[in-house]
Amino acid sequence: MSTTSTTLRQLSGLPATPARLSESALVIVDAQNTYRGGVMQLVGVEPALDECARLLARARELKVPVIHIQHDAGPGTPYDVRAEIGAIADKVAPLADEPVVIKNYPNSFVGTDLDARLKAAGIKNLVVVGFMTHMCINSTARGGFNLGYGVTVPAAATATRPLPSPGGAVLSAEAVQSAALAALGDLFAVVVEDAAEIPD
Repeated sequence: MSTTSTTLRQLSGLPATPARLSESALVIVDAQNTYRGGVMQLVGVEPALDECARLLARARELKVPVIHIQHDAGPGTPYDVRAEIGAIADKVAPLADEPVVIKNYPNSFVGTDLDARLKAAGIKNLVVVGFMTHMCINSTARGGFNLGYGVTVPAAATATRPLPSPGGAVLSAEAVQSAALAALGDLFAVVVEDAAEIPD
């Protein structure tokens, strides 16, 4: 069996390199305390938040649009935006002029004004970071692609958790992370190792 593979991006003639950060909007998805401890704690969440923070600092310096996404599943849940557990992590806390879009579905475009905000700002490219890689990063990146945006996902600014697989085995967080990023990179996004690969 061949160890090389051709992606659908290659076959479709889509870009293989990320758009410049200065020509993109930074979308930070669900960087909430939900994932920093307790039942939903992710593997590698703190280094991923640090990478998000570095990218956020660059975006602010370049004065590109930054949109924070926050998932709300209601009172008493790990995604209660009215409680500390559902708050956006202090490392990437929004500034007063940075919008926070509240969502209720994995795809940040569903039931929100995210698309309208981006179109109003003339945005064509997105850098999507945050959590969880296999869930809301996956859904939001695909949603953005389906709406015509060029999407970049820096792997180091994402994280996930182990998941049960059919048959009763448990897939490690590393396996879930690799598979989720590979699936995105097949068509929906330019997936890079870290933010350093995204030029200003």
